[in-house]
Amino acid sequence: QVQSVESGGGVVQAGGSLRLSCVVSGGTFSTQSIAWYRQAPGKEREPVAAISWSGDHIYYRASVQGRFSISRDNAKNTVFLQLSSLKPEDTAIYHCNLLPPVDDYWGWGATVTVSP
Repeated sequence: QVQSVESGGGVVQAGGSLRLSCVVSGGTFSTQSIAWYRQAPGKEREPVAAISWSGDHIYYRASVQGRFSISRDNAKNTVFLQLSSLKPEDTAIYHCNLLPPVDDYWGWGATVTVSP
């Protein structure tokens, strides 16, 4: 059973930074593409960034391009998301999952709140 545990969320002012981590256990993490997703209040979940198993291929949502950075450490089954120059519209619960996502693999997520 694959389990994702996200951490690193918090409350920051606009312009601030956070680093999210996600430890994935119970699967073949090192051979799969992983993505970060977010769900803002009253909105649908959306992909934010993704990284291939080797780290050679990376995708960013247009609205976070240049502000967020995704990376991974396959030896530690961990994927990271560095959030910089945060905006109030980045407020959401952030989750990691496979790309495409698998319903059974959603964790509790990390809550990011950005104040004006």
